Amino acid sequence: MADDARQAPDVPRAVRARARARTLTKSKLVDALVETSGLPRADAAALLESLLETMKDTLAEGENLKVSGFGSFMVRTKAARRGRNPQTGGTITLPRRRVLTFKPSRKLRDLLAAGSKRS
Repeated sequence: MADDARQAPDVPRAVRARARARTLTKSKLVDALVETSGLPRADAAALLESLLETMKDTLAEGENLKVSGFGSFMVRTKAARRGRNPQTGGTITLPRRRVLTFKPSRKLRDLLAAGSKRS
């Protein structure tokens, strides 16, 4: 019920269920690790958590992260820019900020393109 409260009321329940079904969660990744590696669930969960922590720490330090055959995560710095306060219409300066971008590898792009042709 709490999930329904967070969703827009005009989105049908069946649509929300399909969207959840197509989301790969951390739990599903752990299940896949257990199935493919034969590790106990607790060990697979610890392995995944360790991997994700390493990835987060690397990106937080401003380093890029490349996963061969999957893609590259890059930390970019966006320059400060002028913006507009929507309430007053006045000009404000938005500070520079770091953003995370992802560029899929050629293999992943080809796989996604082939999958869209089948649909």
